Formats: sequence, structure tokens, C-alpha cells
Amino acid sequence: MTLRVLLVQLADMGDLVLTTPAIAAIREAHPHAHLALLVAAQNAKVLEGSAFVDEIITFERVDFNSSIAIFKPKNLRRIFQIGQFDTVIFFHHFTFKLGTLKFALIALAARAKRRIGLQNGHGWFLTHSLPDYGFGVKHQAQYWLDLASVLFAKSDPLPASVPIGSAPIPKSDRPRVVIHAGSGGYSLARRWDPESFARLGDQLASRMQVVLVGGQNDDSGQVKALMQQEAIDLSGKTTVTQLTAVLQDAALFIGSDSGVMHLAAAVGTPVVAIFGPSNHAAYGPWTIGGKSIVVRSAPECSPCSYVGHGIGLRHGCEARTCMRMVTVEQVIQAADELLSRDTVTPAVKTLSLPPIEKTAWIKAGIKRVNLLGVPVAAITYEQLLDLIGVWVEKGERLHHICTTNPEFLVIAQRDPNFFNILNRADLCIPDGIGLIYGAQILGERLPQRVTGSDGVPLIAERAAQRGWRVFLLGAAPGVAEKTAQILMARYPGLQIVGTYAGSPHPSEEDAIVNRVNQSEADVLFVAYGAPQQDKWIARNHPRLQVKLAMGVGGAFDFIAGILPRAPEWMRQLGIEWLYRLYLQPTRIGRMMRLPLFVLLILGQWVRTALKRRESVGKASK
Repeated sequence: MTLRVLLVQLADMGDLVLTTPAIAAIREAHPHAHLALLVAAQNAKVLEGSAFVDEIITFERVDFNSSIAIFKPKNLRRIFQIGQFDTVIFFHHFTFKLGTLKFALIALAARAKRRIGLQNGHGWFLTHSLPDYGFGVKHQAQYWLDLASVLFAKSDPLPASVPIGSAPIPKSDRPRVVIHAGSGGYSLARRWDPESFARLGDQLASRMQVVLVGGQNDDSGQVKALMQQEAIDLSGKTTVTQLTAVLQDAALFIGSDSGVMHLAAAVGTPVVAIFGPSNHAAYGPWTIGGKSIVVRSAPECSPCSYVGHGIGLRHGCEARTCMRMVTVEQVIQAADELLSRDTVTPAVKTLSLPPIEKTAWIKAGIKRVNLLGVPVAAITYEQLLDLIGVWVEKGERLHHICTTNPEFLVIAQRDPNFFNILNRADLCIPDGIGLIYGAQILGERLPQRVTGSDGVPLIAERAAQRGWRVFLLGAAPGVAEKTAQILMARYPGLQIVGTYAGSPHPSEEDAIVNRVNQSEADVLFVAYGAPQQDKWIARNHPRLQVKLAMGVGGAFDFIAGILPRAPEWMRQLGIEWLYRLYLQPTRIGRMMRLPLFVLLILGQWVRTALKRRESVGKASK
């Protein structure tokens, strides 16, 4: 009896291309099986005529875009017309619980006894599964190859495979570079700007024939209009097989994260891929023994989409600093490197940053406590000052400290970008008595509340003793200047080399970064409030030339006397928040996050207790 296997890949074209190695491995392991591919209709031509699949079943993806669309009668009828199969393999991460019902219904409709997929806790309907470690722990293509191994196929890396037709333009006498100024419609945030692509095209046109490709909604038209040199514009004028032929004839492909980039890698063309918000470890060019370089500016907040088990910021952030920091010169350098070598080990090119080593706190014997998924340092003021001394005097890069309080942690539960930043920062210090009590509930210990308001004067005092140069950024106009006067009077010899209010708005950040760098400061205090201050530091991380950046919230207001601190006895009792609410009744909305924090901590305690009981039960068997 012929084995009937249904392969489910309903995502974008690039995802389908990255699934072809697994499909090829299954075909090799089961040459006589009937392999049917369930795919979004617009992507069907990627494998049309392929020797790997016997049947292609299409869905109009627009009919299934929402989680509840699956329950519409016409969509249910369509699903239950799929047919019967022995095995279903789902080449998907089950990111949303409700959306997973779509795949469960597909499994039910196929009446398959064997249902294979990645398990992240949502795949309750699977009979065979492999752990889903999250986006980027493995490349997507390797995840799917590993799933194929459950069906006794090899999981060794294989190249992607796509059909190649006839090119609509003749071969060129000169080497050809294909440029794709787009990213598909799913996430426009992945796109590099047309002006940079145009400058890139002009620089390459003197030695290569420039061909622009993509869809009608990509930016090729803008790029061509901005270019001074000649370029062939094929955007919106090619079929998939014609496009793969153009890509195969090229000496080089340059583009952002997109399905077209994956097609170029699949046909063996050297690829320079520009990445910003999206996860290069998950979706970078899949080139087995080929040539590819990923160019990214690598701010602390990147990637912000497809991180862990979540989608994250599908559309990136408003600033898109990660893409703006990628320069034409960096892309040209990567292109020259690819063109000048016969073989290139796949690599990630970033701005010239030293290796990131976040182990100084480990060497100092500082433990971290997991509070709602955020690592909070069990640290004292003295340990903090000593650690900052190491970073400022011996470090070669920027170190980021977050002054974390219960409000931070509650915001982070709904803001994946902020959550990632807190996890990627060098240090999260416990600025909030709620963290001390939260740790106690969980059976952990944070020895001391370490606040930005008290930390700024202490760091300033140490800076005066050691000759560190300080810059004060943020707060209302004039507040940073007054804070500087008070601190310099209090700590003779303190060098405050710059003050500026500014704002965290993206339109100002280039000028502010230049101002900070020109000051040659060692320490940067940023008082924009949470989460803006830490997001600002994170996205400008690669180009800030300070050794330490620390978000300090309202510290400048306290030091300058704009807001009085709570009496010492209130601070000792951990009710300073009540005094601030008395002074600023409008903070009542923010204060409502405190009881929510308690509930979330209790939830973490329950989950931890259940896991501990489960592990004890397994050990006793």
C-alpha cells in the first residue's frame, strides 16, 4: 500500500523555499510514497513541476488570515476536501493557540494516524514531535530537516531546490548584480531604504550590469528613479521560473530579508542579505557550501521579530534605526568580499563591534533572579560601582544597565521588544521594593534595592574620583543642566561634559548620538522614562561610543529638586511609591500595575511549584 504523506507549509514564499530541503529528504527516503503539498495558492509555482511532490493542494491564504477565519463554513468545507493521508507533517511553529486550531482541523480532515510537528506546548494534537526551541536556535531549514527525520529521512543539511525557467533578458557581457529593493508585503520594516539601494546601484554600475527585480509593490521603481546610472527594471515583469533564471545568471544578489533572497540562495547565487528587525539566525540565506554574507548593524534590540516562541514586532519599530545604520559602504565591502573569493564560509557582517562578553557579573560572583522572565541581578551598590569601574576603565564597548522595577516587568509582558531588551542588557538592577518581595515569594533573595535615583549620585562620586566623563541626557529642558550644577558642586572634580534634554523621537536620535559621541563621555545617563530610555539606548547601542549607558527615569528631577524624594523612613519601608503618588496623583494609572505584578509573581510561583512537583514525580518512577 502506498504511503500517503501530506506536507503542510502555508506561510510565505521564503518559508516554502526553506522547506524544500526537508521535502527532498523525505522523497529520497520514500521514493514511492505519494507526497502532497498543502500550500498558499500564490506560492504554488515555487514547486510546480517538481519531482519531489506528486500533488499540490492550494489554499487562498487571504481566506485564512485571521485565527477565527477557519470556522467559516466555506473554509471548513475546503479543509475537509483535502483527502485522506497516513501522515501529516506540519512545517510550522504553532505560535498562536487559537491559530493552531487551523492545523488541528487539517489533521482531523486528513484522518492521519501520524501527525508530526514541533512541540512548544500548543501542539496537543501531534502524535510525534520534536522540541521547538524557538526561532533562531536553529535555522528554519534545519528545523524542517529534523522533522523529516521523524519520517526516517536524513536530517543532514541539503540545499534548497526551486524550478528554473528561461531568463527574459539575454546574458550580459559584464557580471550581473541583481538587486531586490523589497521584502514582500508581510513586513515592510525589513526593507532597506530606496535611497541607499540607489546609491549602491550607482556604485556597482561602473563594473556590473544592474538588474532590479521584485513585485509591483516593491521599491524598484523608486530605486530606478533615484539612480544616476543605467539599470534594467524587471520588477513585476517575471514569473517565478523566469526570476530564478535571472538570479542564476547573476554573479551576485543583494537584497533584504525576503522570498526573493531565498530564491537567489536556492539557485546558488552569492547573496548579500541585509537584515534588521527580522531574525537572521532563523531566516538568513540557506547556502550549503555556497556564498552568503548577512549585513546587519546589530543593535541590542535586534532582532525584534520572530524571537523565542513569539512573532514579536512583525512591523519593527517606528525608528527602524537598525536598517538606517547599515551603510552602502558596508554592503559594498560585503559584495567585494563575495566576488573576490572562490569559497566563503557563511558569515554575519556587523558594524565593527568587539565581541560581546557579558560575564563580568559572573566573575564578580553576582547571581541573577528570574522575575517574570527577566534576569534581575542580586547586587549591592558597592558591587555595582566596582562592576561599572571594570566596564568603564577596561571595557572596549558600551554596557547597558536597566534600572528595573515592577512596572518595567509588567510592561515587558506585553511589549516583546522591551522584554528582549531587558534580557539582552548587561545588567538589570532591582530598582523597586516590589522586586525584593517578589524574589522572596519565589524563594530567592535580592540583597538590596539598587535604584537609579540613589545610583546616579554614587556613580557621579566614583566618576569624580576616577576621572570618568559624564553626559546627562533627557528630562525637561533645563533640568539636566541644573542636575549637572548640583552634582559638580557636590563632587569636586566631576567632569560633566554634556547635558541635553532632547527627546527619544527617532527624528532626533542621529543628532543626539553625534552630540554624545563628540563629548567623548564615558558614562551616559538617559532620563526619558521607561520603556523609552532603554529602547533608545538599545537601538543606538552600536554607534554610541560611551562605555556605560544607564536609564535613570526621574533621577534628574529628584537631584535638581523638581520633585522631592520621599522621607527616609518611607524609603526604608519601601513605600516611596506612595509618596510619589501623593505628589503626582496622575500616576494612579501606572500604580495599578503594582497589584498586577503581584498576581503575575504568584502565577510564576505556582508554575514553578508545579514543575518542581512534576520533576520529583518523574524522578521517583
